[in-house]
Amino acid sequence: MNENINWYPGHMAKARRQMEEELKLVDIVIELRDARMPLASANPLLEELAKNKKSLIILNKADKADEKENEKWLNYFERALLTDSLNERITNKIVNEVKDILKEKLEKAKAKGIRKKVLRAMVVGIPNVGKSTFINNVVKKKITKTENRPGVTRNLQWIRINEDVELLDTPGVLWPKLENQKQAMILALLGSINDEVVNQEELVNFGLDYIKDNYTSLLNFRYGVDETKEDLINEIGLLKGCLTNDNKVDRTKTIKMILKDIRNNNIGRITFEKYGINQ
Repeated sequence: MNENINWYPGHMAKARRQMEEELKLVDIVIELRDARMPLASANPLLEELAKNKKSLIILNKADKADEKENEKWLNYFERALLTDSLNERITNKIVNEVKDILKEKLEKAKAKGIRKKVLRAMVVGIPNVGKSTFINNVVKKKITKTENRPGVTRNLQWIRINEDVELLDTPGVLWPKLENQKQAMILALLGSINDEVVNQEELVNFGLDYIKDNYTSLLNFRYGVDETKEDLINEIGLLKGCLTNDNKVDRTKTIKMILKDIRNNNIGRITFEKYGINQ
Protein backbone atom coordinates (compact mmCIF):
# COMPACT_ATOMS: atom_id res chain seq x y z
CA MET A 1 0.00 0.00 0.00
CA ASN A 2 1.10 3.57 -0.60
CA GLU A 3 2.91 5.11 2.35
CA ASN A 4 1.75 8.40 3.82
CA ILE A 5 -0.67 9.59 1.15
CA ASN A 6 -1.08 13.33 1.68
CA TRP A 7 -2.17 16.21 -0.53
CA TYR A 8 -2.49 19.70 0.94
CA PRO A 9 -1.46 22.29 -1.67
CA GLY A 10 -1.13 25.97 -0.81
CA HIS A 11 -4.55 27.00 -2.09
CA MET A 12 -6.19 24.72 0.50
CA ALA A 13 -4.39 26.41 3.39
CA LYS A 14 -5.45 29.79 2.00
CA ALA A 15 -9.06 28.61 1.58
CA ARG A 16 -9.17 27.38 5.15
CA ARG A 17 -8.11 30.82 6.43
CA GLN A 18 -10.74 32.52 4.25
CA MET A 19 -13.45 30.15 5.45
CA GLU A 20 -12.52 30.85 9.06
CA GLU A 21 -13.00 34.57 8.37
CA GLU A 22 -16.36 34.13 6.65
CA LEU A 23 -17.81 31.77 9.26
CA LYS A 24 -18.89 34.66 11.47
CA LEU A 25 -21.21 35.78 8.66
CA VAL A 26 -23.03 32.45 8.21
CA ASP A 27 -25.93 30.86 10.08
CA ILE A 28 -25.36 27.25 9.10
CA VAL A 29 -22.69 25.03 7.56
CA ILE A 30 -23.75 22.56 4.88
CA GLU A 31 -21.14 19.83 4.64
CA LEU A 32 -21.14 17.72 1.50
CA ARG A 33 -19.81 14.20 1.79
CA ASP A 34 -19.58 11.43 -0.77
CA ALA A 35 -22.24 8.80 0.00
CA ARG A 36 -19.78 6.11 -1.14
CA MET A 37 -17.40 7.10 1.68
CA PRO A 38 -19.41 8.90 4.40
CA LEU A 39 -16.60 8.84 6.98
CA ALA A 40 -13.52 9.18 4.79
CA SER A 41 -15.02 12.27 3.18
CA ALA A 42 -15.52 14.02 6.54
CA ASN A 43 -12.86 16.67 7.09
CA PRO A 44 -11.93 17.03 10.79
CA LEU A 45 -10.65 20.56 10.11
CA LEU A 46 -14.08 21.62 8.87
CA GLU A 47 -15.71 20.00 11.88
CA GLU A 48 -13.44 21.97 14.18
CA LEU A 49 -14.03 25.24 12.30
CA ALA A 50 -17.80 24.88 12.38
CA LYS A 51 -18.22 23.41 15.86
CA ASN A 52 -20.24 26.42 17.08
CA LYS A 53 -22.54 26.54 14.06
CA LYS A 54 -25.67 24.63 13.15
CA SER A 55 -24.90 22.05 10.49
CA LEU A 56 -26.44 19.83 7.85
CA ILE A 57 -24.71 16.84 6.24
CA ILE A 58 -25.44 16.15 2.58
CA LEU A 59 -24.60 12.63 1.45
CA ASN A 60 -24.01 13.51 -2.19
CA LYS A 61 -23.60 11.18 -5.17
CA ALA A 62 -26.08 8.83 -3.51
CA ASP A 63 -27.02 7.51 -6.94
CA LYS A 64 -23.52 6.05 -7.20
CA ALA A 65 -23.63 4.35 -3.79
CA ASP A 66 -25.22 1.12 -2.59
CA GLU A 67 -28.92 1.88 -1.92
CA LYS A 68 -29.08 -0.28 1.22
CA GLU A 69 -25.98 1.39 2.65
CA ASN A 70 -27.42 4.84 1.83
CA GLU A 71 -30.37 4.24 4.12
CA LYS A 72 -28.17 2.90 6.92
CA TRP A 73 -25.86 5.92 6.80
CA LEU A 74 -28.79 8.33 6.56
CA ASN A 75 -30.11 6.95 9.85
CA TYR A 76 -26.64 7.06 11.42
CA PHE A 77 -26.24 10.82 11.17
CA GLU A 78 -28.27 13.16 13.36
CA ARG A 79 -29.23 15.48 10.49
CA ALA A 80 -28.53 14.42 6.94
CA LEU A 81 -30.02 14.34 3.44
CA LEU A 82 -29.30 12.14 0.44
CA THR A 83 -28.77 13.88 -2.90
CA ASP A 84 -27.97 12.57 -6.36
CA SER A 85 -25.09 13.77 -8.49
CA LEU A 86 -27.32 15.38 -11.12
CA ASN A 87 -30.66 15.84 -9.36
CA GLU A 88 -31.92 19.31 -10.24
CA ARG A 89 -35.05 19.10 -8.07
CA ILE A 90 -33.47 19.66 -4.69
CA THR A 91 -33.93 23.40 -4.18
CA ASN A 92 -37.02 23.23 -1.98
CA LYS A 93 -35.67 20.23 -0.09
CA ILE A 94 -32.49 22.09 0.88
CA VAL A 95 -34.18 25.44 1.61
CA ASN A 96 -36.86 23.82 3.79
CA GLU A 97 -34.30 21.80 5.71
CA VAL A 98 -32.16 24.89 6.36
CA LYS A 99 -35.19 26.89 7.52
CA ASP A 100 -36.27 24.04 9.79
CA ILE A 101 -32.84 23.75 11.42
CA LEU A 102 -32.75 27.54 11.91
CA LYS A 103 -36.39 27.82 12.98
CA GLU A 104 -35.49 29.25 16.39
CA LYS A 105 -33.29 31.93 14.82
CA LEU A 106 -36.07 32.89 12.42
CA GLU A 107 -38.59 33.13 15.27
CA LYS A 108 -36.25 35.38 17.26
CA ALA A 109 -35.76 37.61 14.22
CA LYS A 110 -39.51 37.82 13.73
CA ALA A 111 -40.01 38.73 17.40
CA LYS A 112 -37.59 41.62 16.88
CA GLY A 113 -39.64 42.86 13.94
CA ILE A 114 -37.35 41.51 11.23
CA ARG A 115 -39.87 40.23 8.71
CA LYS A 116 -37.43 38.81 6.16
CA LYS A 117 -34.18 37.39 7.43
CA VAL A 118 -31.91 36.02 4.73
CA LEU A 119 -30.24 32.85 5.97
CA ARG A 120 -26.63 32.35 4.99
CA ALA A 121 -25.18 28.88 4.51
CA MET A 122 -21.55 27.98 3.91
CA VAL A 123 -21.15 24.93 1.66
CA VAL A 124 -18.03 22.96 2.55
CA GLY A 125 -16.47 19.62 1.69
CA ILE A 126 -13.39 17.80 0.51
CA PRO A 127 -12.23 18.05 -3.13
CA ASN A 128 -14.36 16.43 -5.84
CA VAL A 129 -17.30 15.70 -3.55
CA GLY A 130 -19.63 17.52 -5.95
CA LYS A 131 -20.07 20.93 -4.26
CA SER A 132 -20.17 22.95 -7.46
CA THR A 133 -22.66 20.62 -9.16
CA PHE A 134 -24.76 20.60 -5.99
CA ILE A 135 -24.87 24.41 -5.89
CA ASN A 136 -25.69 24.65 -9.59
CA ASN A 137 -28.57 22.21 -9.04
CA VAL A 138 -29.87 24.10 -6.01
CA VAL A 139 -29.68 27.48 -7.76
CA LYS A 140 -31.00 25.92 -11.01
CA LYS A 141 -28.38 27.54 -13.18
CA LYS A 142 -24.70 27.04 -13.95
CA ILE A 143 -23.05 29.41 -11.50
CA THR A 144 -19.89 27.48 -10.64
CA LYS A 145 -17.40 25.54 -12.74
CA THR A 146 -17.62 21.75 -12.50
CA GLU A 147 -15.11 19.06 -13.42
CA ASN A 148 -14.58 15.47 -12.30
CA ARG A 149 -11.24 16.20 -10.69
CA PRO A 150 -10.12 17.74 -7.39
CA GLY A 151 -9.09 21.35 -6.91
CA VAL A 152 -11.26 23.12 -9.52
CA THR A 153 -12.91 25.65 -7.17
CA ARG A 154 -10.23 27.99 -5.78
CA ASN A 155 -12.18 31.02 -4.48
CA LEU A 156 -15.11 31.76 -2.19
CA GLN A 157 -18.31 32.99 -3.84
CA TRP A 158 -21.70 34.11 -2.47
CA ILE A 159 -24.70 32.79 -4.44
CA ARG A 160 -28.36 33.67 -3.83
CA ILE A 161 -30.85 30.77 -4.03
CA ASN A 162 -33.99 32.83 -3.39
CA GLU A 163 -35.20 35.61 -1.09
CA ASP A 164 -34.74 33.35 1.95
CA VAL A 165 -31.34 31.64 1.57
CA GLU A 166 -27.95 32.34 0.06
CA LEU A 167 -24.96 30.04 -0.18
CA LEU A 168 -21.22 30.57 0.12
CA ASP A 169 -19.36 28.24 -2.23
CA THR A 170 -15.93 27.24 -0.92
CA PRO A 171 -12.97 25.32 -2.37
CA GLY A 172 -12.55 21.65 -1.53
CA VAL A 173 -10.23 21.31 1.44
CA LEU A 174 -8.39 18.30 2.84
CA TRP A 175 -6.36 18.29 6.04
CA PRO A 176 -2.56 18.50 6.32
CA LYS A 177 -1.95 14.93 7.47
CA LEU A 178 -4.11 11.94 6.57
CA GLU A 179 -3.60 9.67 9.56
CA ASN A 180 -5.92 6.86 8.39
CA GLN A 181 -4.23 5.50 5.29
CA LYS A 182 -7.08 3.15 4.42
CA GLN A 183 -9.37 6.16 4.24
CA ALA A 184 -6.68 7.98 2.26
CA MET A 185 -6.75 5.16 -0.30
CA ILE A 186 -10.54 5.42 -0.56
CA LEU A 187 -10.25 9.19 -1.02
CA ALA A 188 -7.69 8.66 -3.78
CA LEU A 189 -9.71 5.88 -5.39
CA LEU A 190 -12.76 8.13 -5.72
CA GLY A 191 -10.79 11.10 -7.02
CA SER A 192 -10.52 13.41 -4.00
CA ILE A 193 -6.71 13.32 -4.03
CA ASN A 194 -4.54 14.31 -6.97
CA ASP A 195 -3.64 11.18 -8.97
CA GLU A 196 -0.03 12.29 -9.21
CA VAL A 197 0.66 11.62 -5.54
CA VAL A 198 -0.61 8.02 -5.55
CA ASN A 199 0.69 4.79 -7.11
CA GLN A 200 -2.12 4.02 -9.56
CA GLU A 201 -1.55 0.28 -9.73
CA GLU A 202 -1.67 -0.09 -5.94
CA LEU A 203 -4.77 2.08 -5.91
CA VAL A 204 -6.62 -0.04 -8.50
CA ASN A 205 -5.61 -3.28 -6.77
CA PHE A 206 -6.98 -1.84 -3.53
CA GLY A 207 -10.28 -1.03 -5.25
CA LEU A 208 -10.53 -4.39 -7.00
CA ASP A 209 -9.83 -6.31 -3.79
CA TYR A 210 -12.63 -4.44 -2.03
CA ILE A 211 -15.10 -4.97 -4.86
CA LYS A 212 -14.13 -8.64 -5.12
CA ASP A 213 -14.82 -9.13 -1.40
CA ASN A 214 -18.02 -7.07 -1.21
CA TYR A 215 -19.58 -6.83 -4.69
CA THR A 216 -18.37 -9.94 -6.51
CA SER A 217 -21.39 -10.14 -8.82
CA LEU A 218 -20.84 -6.59 -10.05
CA LEU A 219 -17.20 -7.36 -10.79
CA ASN A 220 -18.15 -10.48 -12.74
CA PHE A 221 -20.93 -8.74 -14.66
CA ARG A 222 -18.71 -5.84 -15.73
CA TYR A 223 -15.60 -7.76 -16.73
CA GLY A 224 -16.55 -11.46 -16.88
CA VAL A 225 -13.45 -12.10 -14.83
CA ASP A 226 -12.66 -15.06 -12.57
CA GLU A 227 -12.29 -13.26 -9.23
CA THR A 228 -10.01 -16.04 -7.91
CA LYS A 229 -7.25 -15.02 -10.31
CA GLU A 230 -4.28 -13.51 -8.53
CA ASP A 231 -3.61 -10.67 -10.99
CA LEU A 232 -7.02 -9.17 -11.71
CA ILE A 233 -5.56 -6.23 -13.63
CA ASN A 234 -3.90 -8.62 -16.07
CA GLU A 235 -7.06 -10.72 -16.42
CA ILE A 236 -9.26 -7.70 -17.05
CA GLY A 237 -6.75 -6.34 -19.57
CA LEU A 238 -6.87 -9.63 -21.49
CA LEU A 239 -10.67 -9.83 -21.43
CA LYS A 240 -11.13 -6.21 -22.49
CA GLY A 241 -8.46 -6.27 -25.18
CA CYS A 242 -6.18 -3.69 -23.56
CA LEU A 243 -3.09 -5.01 -25.35
CA THR A 244 0.21 -3.68 -26.65
CA ASN A 245 1.37 -4.19 -30.25
CA ASP A 246 3.03 -7.46 -29.23
CA ASN A 247 -0.22 -8.76 -27.65
CA LYS A 248 0.80 -8.26 -24.04
CA VAL A 249 -1.51 -6.60 -21.54
CA ASP A 250 -1.10 -2.83 -21.52
CA ARG A 251 -1.19 -2.40 -17.75
CA THR A 252 -1.20 1.41 -17.84
CA LYS A 253 -4.20 1.48 -20.18
CA THR A 254 -6.00 -1.21 -18.17
CA ILE A 255 -5.40 0.58 -14.87
CA LYS A 256 -6.76 3.84 -16.27
CA MET A 257 -9.84 2.03 -17.62
CA ILE A 258 -10.61 0.32 -14.29
CA LEU A 259 -10.09 3.53 -12.31
CA LYS A 260 -12.43 5.38 -14.65
CA ASP A 261 -15.00 2.59 -14.32
CA ILE A 262 -14.89 2.79 -10.51
CA ARG A 263 -15.20 6.58 -10.40
CA ASN A 264 -17.90 6.81 -13.08
CA ASN A 265 -20.06 4.08 -11.54
CA ASN A 266 -19.62 1.82 -14.58
CA ILE A 267 -19.16 -1.27 -12.39
CA GLY A 268 -22.28 -0.51 -10.35
CA ARG A 269 -23.43 1.15 -7.17
CA ILE A 270 -20.69 0.57 -4.63
CA THR A 271 -20.19 1.94 -1.13
CA PHE A 272 -16.56 1.75 -0.01
CA GLU A 273 -17.35 2.27 3.68
CA LYS A 274 -20.05 -0.08 4.92
CA TYR A 275 -22.16 0.89 7.92
CA GLY A 276 -21.31 -1.07 11.07
CA ILE A 277 -17.80 -1.86 9.87
CA ASN A 278 -16.11 1.50 9.43
CA GLN A 279 -17.60 3.81 12.07
